[in-house]
Amino acid sequence: MNTANKLTLTRVVMIPLFLVILYWDFPFHQYVALAVFVLASVTDFVDGYIARHYDQVTDFGKFMDPLADKVLVMAAMLWFVEAGRFPAWALLIVIVREFAVTALRLVAVEGGRVIAAAWSGKVKTASTMVGICVMFLFPHQVVDIVVVAVIVLTTVYSGVEYFVKNKDVMDWKDL
Repeated sequence: MNTANKLTLTRVVMIPLFLVILYWDFPFHQYVALAVFVLASVTDFVDGYIARHYDQVTDFGKFMDPLADKVLVMAAMLWFVEAGRFPAWALLIVIVREFAVTALRLVAVEGGRVIAAAWSGKVKTASTMVGICVMFLFPHQVVDIVVVAVIVLTTVYSGVEYFVKNKDVMDWKDL
């Protein structure tokens, strides 16, 4: 197993640790959880760099890396929904976008085409991870509203961009 995949697996293991710490009520537990979230988020960028720079791209990494990112982010968002700081409708938008883009990619692969991660998707991921950190650091209603707005806007924009740029993948005449 190469270094990039080890980092991805480390991130996967950090997800339940992050959640356990969030729900374990001890002094400053949210800051400890934030530290785990930040460390897990950093492994996302590091494993991607290592995989590309040192030619460690694998099918496992292509599958597990984005899945780990999504589960990490969804875990944090679900906790914020439960805490009343992130509206469920906004989380639903994020989830629908993820399913839709994944479905688009599956249809494309069936046609022999790979849809690479778009720049807007990377911006969405980074702004979501940063936004979640900001929500942990500054628990205030105005901050929450701004972060949710940024997450929803970048999510919708990137989702629309994937479909516009890859509209030829879908066979719309079958509708």
